Amino acid sequence: MVSPLRPVCLMLAALVPMVGGLSAARAAPARTGAVSFTSAPFGTTDDGRAVEQFTLRNAHGVSVRFMTYGGTITAIETPDRHGDIRDVVLGFPTLSGYTHDSARGGLFFGAIVGRYANRLARGTFSLQGHTYHVPITAPPNALHGGTKGFDKQVWTFEGESTDAHGASVTLGLVSPDGDQGFPGTLHVHVTYRLDDTDTFSLHYTATTDRPTVLNLTNHSYFNLAGEGSGSIENHVLRINADTFTPTDATSIPLGPIATVAGTALDFRTAHRIGDHLRDNDPQIMYARGYDQNWIINGPAGTTPRLAAQVSDPASGRMMEVWTTQPGLQVYTANSLDATYAGVSGRAYRQTDAVAFEAEHFPDSPNHPDFPTTELRPGQTFDQTTLYRFGVSGAKGR
Repeated sequence: MVSPLRPVCLMLAALVPMVGGLSAARAAPARTGAVSFTSAPFGTTDDGRAVEQFTLRNAHGVSVRFMTYGGTITAIETPDRHGDIRDVVLGFPTLSGYTHDSARGGLFFGAIVGRYANRLARGTFSLQGHTYHVPITAPPNALHGGTKGFDKQVWTFEGESTDAHGASVTLGLVSPDGDQGFPGTLHVHVTYRLDDTDTFSLHYTATTDRPTVLNLTNHSYFNLAGEGSGSIENHVLRINADTFTPTDATSIPLGPIATVAGTALDFRTAHRIGDHLRDNDPQIMYARGYDQNWIINGPAGTTPRLAAQVSDPASGRMMEVWTTQPGLQVYTANSLDATYAGVSGRAYRQTDAVAFEAEHFPDSPNHPDFPTTELRPGQTFDQTTLYRFGVSGAKGR
């Protein structure tokens, strides 16, 4: 993971300042090499499997916690412009919040989602002349890999490593042939890395022994004002995308790619998330907010490119998302309805967070013109997503 990150860090340092000045504010932190790694028990699942939680922490007060259940990110802490450190992702204080509340509510808080992130129309796809069926979890479609996807599995700790600039932990999972209806035995590895440029990365690799389809992402819900602080409508967002995939009322792509120009999905120039959140644009009304796939500008592949920039003017916290994936599903937590409370003890409501799901397009196996999600024996699925944190020096509104 070290080799792909080094050129990315150079690109990040050279990035022109976004709204509020992320690059100018913290473009080149001192390279202290002080990224620590710790682990601790985090409870036991109902079937008796022990769950472990890991923490990566650097010298700037940035830390990331994640656990073996679902490969789930449970907390990301980062300072504001005054040095006040807060958790900026939604989550639960105990394992049961993830195994019961998150699972029952279909929330996927912080989890690795697979085998197929996003939707498959009617839970069906064809591959090499065979038709496969995945359990329907968001009628009439399959969402995020079936009834027991990767988010509900206990992953295996495969090792940790450190170097002069960061530390990483790798988790692994074996998904057997026929798991949730998908063909092939799949070996998946995800490496979580934090470095001294305040960049947190997820590096996904996978191999299969039979042709299959695969779409992996992380489903963290971000609120840069801090977990439990309320709506993200005042967050300022820029998405590096000229086009998107319009969907029908069930969130399945209609087929043709469309321009964002003249729509509520035009974030080419940074503005408040809430500016068009209540527009009568059919795409917004279908999803009850934002829940669309933007096609990131630039070629997808081995080198991450900028996907989105988001900032909270009040706290000064800012984040950039870089990815090798072709698409970015941006979701304004439209299904949160105060049924569940998080770490802060406050109930989570619609727009209390925004998710940035770097992934392939929804329902790609049923759209031959979309980038392929097919994985064959002898090939390696290899994707990287980076989250870089910083602050703005200007005072918030």
